[in-house]
Amino acid sequence: MTDSLNGKTALVTGGGSGIGQATAKLFGSRGANVVVADLNKEGGAETVKLIEADGGKAAFTECDVTDEAAVEAMIKFAVDTFGSLDCAHNNAGISVAPQSLIQTTKEDFERVIAVNLTSVFVCMKHEIKQMLEQPDQEGAIVNTASGAALVTAPGQPHYTASKRGVVGLTTFASDEYKHTKIRVNCVLPGFIDTPMLGDWAKNGGPALESLLSFAPQHRLGTPEEVAEAVVWLCSNEARWISGDSIVVDGGMINR
Repeated sequence: MTDSLNGKTALVTGGGSGIGQATAKLFGSRGANVVVADLNKEGGAETVKLIEADGGKAAFTECDVTDEAAVEAMIKFAVDTFGSLDCAHNNAGISVAPQSLIQTTKEDFERVIAVNLTSVFVCMKHEIKQMLEQPDQEGAIVNTASGAALVTAPGQPHYTASKRGVVGLTTFASDEYKHTKIRVNCVLPGFIDTPMLGDWAKNGGPALESLLSFAPQHRLGTPEEVAEAVVWLCSNEARWISGDSIVVDGGMINR
């Protein structure tokens, strides 16, 4: 990969752990100035330390992505700190203990939708607005959806709905801004070895051992493998790709 990200500003939500942390670190190693956003102050600060220890530049900002004013402040922080917003990975997300549809409370459903879907809309709204105000009107956005956007996640009606919604928002934004230099794509991770997957297993989801029995290569994917796809989509090598949904699951879902 070339140094096409060198000196650009990359924003990563949910950057304090898992896929977000791996993506932030990879952006930093490719020369981007990284804004790490998360509610988890300790995780976010740790990500910044890891990037700086590798010779990169990074800054942390606390942000509740369900709060539009906080999202606006996050974008302003990125621009004030590094001068622009060139790449964004809208990655913050949650899952809850598995439940049947009739057991799922309206409160749980709305909470998952707020974090996983509405926040992507709000983040893209203000990211695109900022990118359009910049001289080159150029940028790349990658949203984190899930394999659950293609196949049902057992016991997760809210998660399934939210991730299918992310794919729809991605294609809509890509189409609406296709006559600009702003590209919007999403990644659909499968079973990735992250704290969220571990929590899901502990709270009533399938045991990790059972997932490994039918997972490709009998292993979980790594956050770094998803990060490679995200960062590539933000690079000049992917400059003719927009509106796409890239499945990162080792071939588990064969469409």
